[in-house]
Amino acid sequence: MKKTTIIVLLLFASAFLKAQSLEEIITKYSSAIKADRLSSVSTVKITGKTSVMGMEMPLTMIMKNPNKVRVVNVFNGREIVSVFDGEKGYSVNPMTGSLKPVELKEDQLKQVQNNNIFSNELMKYYKNGKLTLAGEEKVNGKTAYKLKAEIEGGEPVFLYLDKNSFLLVKTSTLVTQMGTPVKIESYMSDYSDTDGVVIPMKTLAKANGMDAAVITFDKVEVDILIDDSIFSIR
Repeated sequence: MKKTTIIVLLLFASAFLKAQSLEEIITKYSSAIKADRLSSVSTVKITGKTSVMGMEMPLTMIMKNPNKVRVVNVFNGREIVSVFDGEKGYSVNPMTGSLKPVELKEDQLKQVQNNNIFSNELMKYYKNGKLTLAGEEKVNGKTAYKLKAEIEGGEPVFLYLDKNSFLLVKTSTLVTQMGTPVKIESYMSDYSDTDGVVIPMKTLAKANGMDAAVITFDKVEVDILIDDSIFSIR
């Protein structure tokens, strides 16, 4: 009986320590990205480029706290604009042969919202009880904490925090494209701190282990005046 009690206590202690460990990791992550400072920021504008198969496409992202987003990609000199005004999302894509705004579908809208620096997905997973500590792994030769986020109706997302800096250095998940599972990985690097806004200036995306795209940021502007009208193209 005593032996059984000891085993139960040890199991309980082990689970408690793991929970405490995850909490500590998240606390240090929040500190590393200066989450408190970010919450007081009103706007962020980022300019850079996306490189795909040797082609470079200018990129501009404008975000207004808490949830307004505007993303502009330039392809062959033509702007592809996507916005979220806080309620609905729209896009204008001249590559479709029309300049008429089209309301974004749910999956397209999520892609636009994922660019919002004021909405941290990792913290959402943690606050909603969807995040667990899944051990440690090497990312580019350095040890990282591996966190597992459970996604309702989808494959889990794995997020890797560098063990020293506690910054996000990799994400990984499986998606289905034309009935075929594809492993999508993103590697974040070259972090910079602009007026307390901490972001990776380079993100490498891979599909099934092969380089797919590189997003490079050149300039980050914080708390500049941005009118709400730019988030509306209806």
